[in-house]
Amino acid sequence: MGVLGTIGWGVLLSSSTVIYGTYSILVHLCEVDGKVPFKSSSVVLIIEVGKFVMSFMMLMWQTKGSLPQGVSLVSFLQYAVPGLLYSVSNNLSMMMQVYMDPTTFQVLSNLKIGITAVLYWSFLKRPLTVRQWIAIGILTMAGTIDSYGSYVSKGKEFSELYVTMTGLLMIAAQCTVSGMASVYAEYILKKQQEMSLHFQNLMLYTWLIFINIIFWIFEEVRDEENVTRFQLFRGYSLTTWMIVVTQVYIGIAMSVILKHASNITRLFVVSSSLSVTTILSVLVFGLHLNSFFFTSMGLLLLALYLFHGAR
Repeated sequence: MGVLGTIGWGVLLSSSTVIYGTYSILVHLCEVDGKVPFKSSSVVLIIEVGKFVMSFMMLMWQTKGSLPQGVSLVSFLQYAVPGLLYSVSNNLSMMMQVYMDPTTFQVLSNLKIGITAVLYWSFLKRPLTVRQWIAIGILTMAGTIDSYGSYVSKGKEFSELYVTMTGLLMIAAQCTVSGMASVYAEYILKKQQEMSLHFQNLMLYTWLIFINIIFWIFEEVRDEENVTRFQLFRGYSLTTWMIVVTQVYIGIAMSVILKHASNITRLFVVSSSLSVTTILSVLVFGLHLNSFFFTSMGLLLLALYLFHGAR
């Protein structure tokens, strides 16, 4: 990889980390009386449509206006698997909120780091050294400590945390399904290495749009008390559109990482973004940095050193 390639990867990884870290901040800025005014299924659908449009534009630029030929139905159907898994994971994330408090959800969600690493090692047959496994364990600790530290900075007590047995089962299922989706996505993107990433994304996003339309319609049908049902952009604001734009970028960036790097690189980006979220919380909401933040930062740097120094 030349100098320009190295710089390009640096820009991609650093921008992905920063933008990924803005998500929860933007969601909180959208809140009205403690609740988001839009349907989450609506925003997810619009994000998938945005990723489809951007991928199509980049494919047209790449191929000078021509679509790839000779793509089989079997190839297209393969992308339904990660599409379905991603959709199940997203909906489990929403459903489980009533069985635990938000901080417990954030803390336990770090389990997906270890689960994804195990699936990466077992399903993709990618060897990891003992030192790299230790780095992944430290990375999980860093994310957990940072999540809990954000809770403490709000002046909350440990006794206010709660989770039911149903919640534990659901978070375990969600972390596993999320890991399976990412690992299978990496598998299929690299299996068809010669195929354009933008065209691969088009096939994946087609399934995601189809599945999320079903979820959105189902959610609207259930909301019988709302007199403004089936209005896709109901409750949208400028901040909502900022969520859409940033998540479109993240989705496409993550596909580049999965095809040309690995799920482990993606995990480091996601974990590093927690520190970005904490810093932005200080700037936007006036929270204070505490020892948990600095501990998690130290562990993150140690994990980076151990993992990449192990090769």
